[in-house]
Formats: sequence, structure tokens, C-alpha cells
Amino acid sequence: MVQVKLYDTTLRDGAQQEGISFSVADKLKITQKLDELGIHFIEGGWPGANPKDTEFFIKARPLNLKHSVLVAFGSTRHPDSTVEKDAGLQALVDAKTKVVTIVGKSWDLHVTQILGTNLDNNLRIIAESVDFLKSKGLTVFFDAEHFFDGYKANSEYAIQVVKLRLKLGLIVWCSAIQTVVHCLPKLLWPSKLSRE
Repeated sequence: MVQVKLYDTTLRDGAQQEGISFSVADKLKITQKLDELGIHFIEGGWPGANPKDTEFFIKARPLNLKHSVLVAFGSTRHPDSTVEKDAGLQALVDAKTKVVTIVGKSWDLHVTQILGTNLDNNLRIIAESVDFLKSKGLTVFFDAEHFFDGYKANSEYAIQVVKLRLKLGLIVWCSAIQTVVHCLPKLLWPSKLSRE
């Protein structure tokens, strides 16, 4: 029987709502409550992105979580950096969690316009980032950012990004985050759905 595992993003994604600003003490209390609920993975924040998240990971180390695993969130290396010199990847290592989630671009538009690199280099960036974190003994989850928009625009490339996780040994999962939920399955596969 397949076991469903819950991954909670309240402490990072949930804190992005207007008017919400968790203190470090708030985040520690919420972490303990999520652990009591039996949540498997708790995304604690983005160490290195702001001082509060960095402090949270330091203060969360002595927590005695009974059910949950604390996860640090970050991104793949910067296109102009190396994994050894990338401050974001180093902050993930310094968070001292057993599990990290890195977000990577799966939409070709974001690769070329936001990262300012080419599609092949983006795949190399993802692979190098994952390999570096795994070499530090970390379990790595990969978040294929804006996968559905990417699939709609260039399905071949979006699928190539997701398939890369298999080559990299990311056997746990690959999430397909859709921050703006406006891309319903019928918009992606209209002919297939109309036949079913």
C-alpha cells in the first residue's frame, strides 16, 4: 500500500500572505504544533534569504520533533556561480537539516528571461546543485517551479526537467508548484480530456 506523506509550507509559503509576519518564536511554536499533528515534512523557510529564517534554523536544532522532519528551502545555484561558491546552496548546508528542497525553473520563459541562461545550462544548473547537496549527505526534494505554465508553453522541456530528477536519483518526489492556480488540466490536455 502506498503511503501518502504530508509536506507543509506554512512557515515559508504561508508567511507570504499580506499582513502575516511570523516571528522566530511563532515559527518554533507552529513547528511543534505541526509535529503534534503528524505532518511528515515541515518546510521551515529559506535560510540565507532573510535573517529571520536563518535564525529559525539555528533555534530549531534542539527541537525534539517526534513525527516531522524539518526541511530547508532554497534554489538551484545562480547561473554565474559555482556550487562551491553559491551562497544560497551554502546556506542550505549551514541550516543543518537532513532534508532540503530546491526550486528550479521548468518553464522555458523563466529560464531565458529570469535566469538569463539557455535551456541546456539550466539542466546543468539543476544537476550540479542536486549533486552538490547530495554530496553533503542531504536528501534533496526538487520543486519544478511553474511546471504547468511551462508544460503549456513547451511541454517537451518541462518534461525534460522533471525526468532529470530520475537521472539524479531524486526518488522521493518532484513537486510541480503552480503559484497562480489558473492552469487547469483541461487547459493542458483539452483533446485528451474531451475523449475521456
